[in-house]
Amino acid sequence: MDHSHMDHSAMGHDMPATDMCSMNMLFTWNTQNLCIIFHWWHVQTTPGLIFSLLAVVALTALYEALRASSRRYERWVEKRTDEVPLVTESTPFLWSGRNQVEVSKRAHVVKAALYAVQNFYAFMLMLLFMTYNGWVMLAVGVGAFVGYLLFGNNTSATKDGACH
Repeated sequence: MDHSHMDHSAMGHDMPATDMCSMNMLFTWNTQNLCIIFHWWHVQTTPGLIFSLLAVVALTALYEALRASSRRYERWVEKRTDEVPLVTESTPFLWSGRNQVEVSKRAHVVKAALYAVQNFYAFMLMLLFMTYNGWVMLAVGVGAFVGYLLFGNNTSATKDGACH
């Protein structure tokens, strides 16, 4: 049956796609209807694009700040553990309040939490890169540069992470 003569406008087929997020799976420089990770992060204007790219640079740089903070915490724990006496018995006469094993266990839980946050953050940055938008990809690269410049003083430039 031929339905080409029917008016389909009432069915919503002719609605403008101005509020639709563009989802590209191929590299592009197009910024029209660009959504960055979330539906609410919808770039529709040039100032919005510039602000969004600066936000991506800042978010990426803050990832390096988080990594630097984690390294500082590990050095602090190492120093603190060396200062605390090694107690192998916990009799009331030998108990000093804290021992290396206790400090080490607590520190390991904090380090595990920092590790989890870093991994989550790295995968979110990967999602930024996977917008396949050249501008966003450049902003991630610039953010990594700025972050390393500001926070990577005592760090090797060799990347050991699999994601970011």
